[in-house]
Amino acid sequence: MEKKNFFRLRFFCFATASFSAAVFLSSCIVGEKSPLEAVKNFQAEKYMGKWHEIARTPNPFEKDLFRVSAFYSLEKDGSVTVVNEGVLPDGGRKRITGKALSAGSKGEGLLKVTFFRPFYGEYRIVKLSGDYRYSVVVSGKKYLWILAREQTLSPKEKEEILAFLEKHSFDVSKLIWEEGDAVRKGEDFSPLP
Repeated sequence: MEKKNFFRLRFFCFATASFSAAVFLSSCIVGEKSPLEAVKNFQAEKYMGKWHEIARTPNPFEKDLFRVSAFYSLEKDGSVTVVNEGVLPDGGRKRITGKALSAGSKGEGLLKVTFFRPFYGEYRIVKLSGDYRYSVVVSGKKYLWILAREQTLSPKEKEEILAFLEKHSFDVSKLIWEEGDAVRKGEDFSPLP
């Protein structure tokens, strides 16, 4: 009887690990890097704290989520704890915690992020305002996020970001914006400190 339970448990662990790996691998482009360079003079300490997702390209791991935010905290070993959270259409919340490590040279805004170790995805900061008010992040050639400290961008900031993206051949018509209904649905939602 114990042997049978052992094999069931082993199969369950293997199936769970395989499923998690498959989900993660389908959500990132392994080995495919963005043609854009990561920002230079990046200061991780200034990047820490809460960011609001302003826009993103469609991706399977944020399907149907709105009011998405991220909270980054620098650890003593130099790694970064990443907590992403968003609201589901039924009002529930989805939260996931991961870890980021520097993947570039000193002062380069290039990280690798994992939510399912040992698999990592690229986190390349390609545009960052001087005051760290907004950030444009890509992962490979397919995924893009526009993040900001506040829940909205000024018209000037939005115009500047869109001009940058169009200059680098991104199809901005595919962006999903956290404006309109998505913002109103979660007006009082403040998921992270």
